[in-house]
Amino acid sequence: MMSRTRKVLRTLTVLIGATLAGCAVGPDYKGPPAAGDAKPNFARAPAGASTESPASRWWTQLNDPLLSDLVERSLKANPSVDVAAARLREARAALSAERAKELPSTGASAAYLRAHGLTSALGAVSEGDSGDTNIYAVGFDATWEIDLFGAHRRAVEGAAASLEGSRASLRDVLVSLSSEVAQTYIQLRDAQERVQLTERNIEIDRRQLEIMKRRRAGGTASDLDLARLGNQLDTAQASLGPLRTEVIEQMDKLCFLTGNAAGALDQELTPAAGVPLPPEIVAIGDPARLVRQRPDIAAAERRLAAQTAAIGQDIAALFPKLTLLGDVGFTAPTPRTLFNGSSFTYVAAPLLQWTPFDFGRNKARIEQARSSRDEAEADYRRTVLVALQDAESALNRFGKQRNTVGDYANAKISAERAYSLTEIRLRAGTASTTDLLDADLKQLQAQLSYEQAVAQLSIDFVAIQKSLGLGWDYLNTGP
Repeated sequence: MMSRTRKVLRTLTVLIGATLAGCAVGPDYKGPPAAGDAKPNFARAPAGASTESPASRWWTQLNDPLLSDLVERSLKANPSVDVAAARLREARAALSAERAKELPSTGASAAYLRAHGLTSALGAVSEGDSGDTNIYAVGFDATWEIDLFGAHRRAVEGAAASLEGSRASLRDVLVSLSSEVAQTYIQLRDAQERVQLTERNIEIDRRQLEIMKRRRAGGTASDLDLARLGNQLDTAQASLGPLRTEVIEQMDKLCFLTGNAAGALDQELTPAAGVPLPPEIVAIGDPARLVRQRPDIAAAERRLAAQTAAIGQDIAALFPKLTLLGDVGFTAPTPRTLFNGSSFTYVAAPLLQWTPFDFGRNKARIEQARSSRDEAEADYRRTVLVALQDAESALNRFGKQRNTVGDYANAKISAERAYSLTEIRLRAGTASTTDLLDADLKQLQAQLSYEQAVAQLSIDFVAIQKSLGLGWDYLNTGP
């Protein structure tokens, strides 16, 4: 029995050696194409940009505790994160399954057979034989496909790349989600400020209209003057409805982004607050890090690696496939003699399969795999170029918007000064109440333009963080 077992082990050792010496057909992945070497120079970086490493929790730089809380709640509760996390677990399980295929598939069996007349049917009847036969059997069987040409290794390689790609896709969801929450929150605060300013504007228009009515009654104003002010008031009142609708829509969107039903955050968000302001110095880090840290680029690169491995899998199908079938067990007529040395049996059967004539099916699959790989490479280059353009554009918009905010700030200061001077003239008797209300209205309009410009600046700051691929490492998305 022991000598037979040693023979089986020697056979397995030879086959293992053949497996280890086997080659893996198909192209080896050698890294991303030339587009991956592109280095952004951030030529349009705004004044005050810093080369310090940007903060991973970049939303804290806006100094709004409620905003930070909403972003972090969304990263934990948004359904999109759960979907991406489930796909990551699915990819991890797929990799485990591919690795398991490299090992033998084993099974155990036990059987009892009782037959009557079996010996007589076989012509082996002896005197006194009752014709009843008992057979007891236990055994272990194994099936092992020898990876001579690397089909399994390529499958594992592709599954590992897909797993890393799923992890990068999860991180990309986190990047997009954090920026979307921040932009929505900024738009909400901007809309709330515009509602307040519009309501104040309506009140001023009403007061002007009342004054104009008195002047018309006294004959010092015309019907045209009265009609113009009435139209101005109606226009302001008409704009208030859409603004209030926008506030509700932004609140509901924040509810969705944080994984809540519509209206769940109304109590927190209804009290108006100012638009959160970006920091004076914006850290953008080393431009070369952009290509390395953006999750969408990493996901595209991993798709390319997986598609490259798929070519090898299809090429391996052109070659013979060797499968080792084996069974080791004990068979005896009685349980007492089941495990005697004479009851030991084994079967080893190498099975060679080959389909040399498939009328071009495998070649077509190989061509399809190569085309998919070329598509993945082109998509990777496109993703890199889009990322570079995205970063440059975000920096350019932020820099230009800073200048725009400065211009509107000057206009706001001028309007406030004009209002103050009109107040002085009113007390001196050289200006009317209508003049003062008109100056107040212009002051409100200048303030409204300034607030909108500030909100856009904050949104542009968020766009920079997204273009740099920041925010994904807040949650643990490692192995």
